[in-house]
Amino acid sequence: MNDAAPPPTGRARSLLRSVAPDLSPWRSSRDFRLLWLSGCVTSFGSFLTYVAVPLQIKELTDSSFAVGLVGAFELVPLIVFGLWGGALADALDRRRLVLFAEAGLGLLSMLLLVNALLPTPVLWPVYLVAALVAAADGLQRPSLDALTPRVVRHDQLAAAFALNSLYRNVGSVAGPALAGVVVTFAGVQTAYALDVATFGASLLLLARIRAVPPPTDAEKPSVRAVLTGIRYAWSRKDLLGTYAIDLCAMLFAFPVAIFPFLAADLHADWALGPMYAASAAGALLVSVTSGWTSRVHRHGRLLLAAALGWGAAIAVAGLSGSVWWVLLCLVAAGGADEISGIARSTLWNQSIPDELRGRMAGVELLSYSVGPQLGQVRAGGMAGLVGVRASVWIGGVACVVGVLALATSLPRLLAYDDRTDPNAAAVRAEHERAAARREAAEREAADQAPADAS
Repeated sequence: MNDAAPPPTGRARSLLRSVAPDLSPWRSSRDFRLLWLSGCVTSFGSFLTYVAVPLQIKELTDSSFAVGLVGAFELVPLIVFGLWGGALADALDRRRLVLFAEAGLGLLSMLLLVNALLPTPVLWPVYLVAALVAAADGLQRPSLDALTPRVVRHDQLAAAFALNSLYRNVGSVAGPALAGVVVTFAGVQTAYALDVATFGASLLLLARIRAVPPPTDAEKPSVRAVLTGIRYAWSRKDLLGTYAIDLCAMLFAFPVAIFPFLAADLHADWALGPMYAASAAGALLVSVTSGWTSRVHRHGRLLLAAALGWGAAIAVAGLSGSVWWVLLCLVAAGGADEISGIARSTLWNQSIPDELRGRMAGVELLSYSVGPQLGQVRAGGMAGLVGVRASVWIGGVACVVGVLALATSLPRLLAYDDRTDPNAAAVRAEHERAAARREAAEREAADQAPADAS
């Protein structure tokens, strides 16, 4: 008797292909593969520190406000260096900027490790390192984000972002889950040490990426260059809409800083690691079934639906008294946030010209990073006033109301369609011209090689 499973039907194979991640950027670009592997390694280690820092502050202070205060220390460096990092990304070799910033982030993780190894760890170095990490991340992230459109084809940008999200989500599931075990049985010192090691491995991968020099007529980094990027963002109401909706969602419905207190309020201290990992698990579920995103064209509408889903899930999590319902809601919220991220990143990369990509990546960094920092402060402060669970559900409701209010004033965002949008068409044409130039240069080099040999 043959118990082997029957082969999948043609319809099943077609369904699998339609939802499976699109691997075309991985196959076609060596530099994208190196970027992806580097991000994979770094993301895993960084999520260990992401969990260890608030837990260490809680152990040192037992204050939800002190935990939320991390976001306040990160805010100003993130704004200043994020905008300046965008100007640098348009004027210098983006690969070199990424390398230098990665080395700096590794050194800062080492400082956290040294402080944690002291007989009596001190609180203020944790805040100082948090501010410096925000500054280094602000310098690095615009160049990192602006690298992807240079190393993959225009029609593969949505797939490239989905693949990047895949490693981030795997790291954010495995990282917090491992961190919960590591900090419980080996202390925060081990989490910081593992983070330092991952930065070393990442640097070796980034060093192999080819140089990405700026255009010969690139604008020099200056305040004027930063203002040029801001003016361009202001002229694009569809871009402004993506920033506004994401800022609203994160400001009101980002309760991550008070997870240690939420777990204690639910009498489930064991759930701290799963809480950090739950939203990432939802995002991972979307990532591994992200094939459908390559066929979406109305990214503004997709973003709106995802932001509403995020806020609703956080509100229900705050209203629930069951830790299992809270974890389920966080999974749903993570899936909605992943869809929102795919929509935003695809719209940005499809429609922003390369000469402004770094500066716009700096503006984007503020939109998706400042919101969470302010959200941590809001969640921690409100938890001290009205209680932990009330802080969570009030934020979720405020998110839904705010996003609905913004939607009524954002017709350009809701009308965006990459098939007809003039900005997307211009960027697509430039990518095609650049690809044609590269192919011509490769053919010329191939024709020249036999002549040189003879």
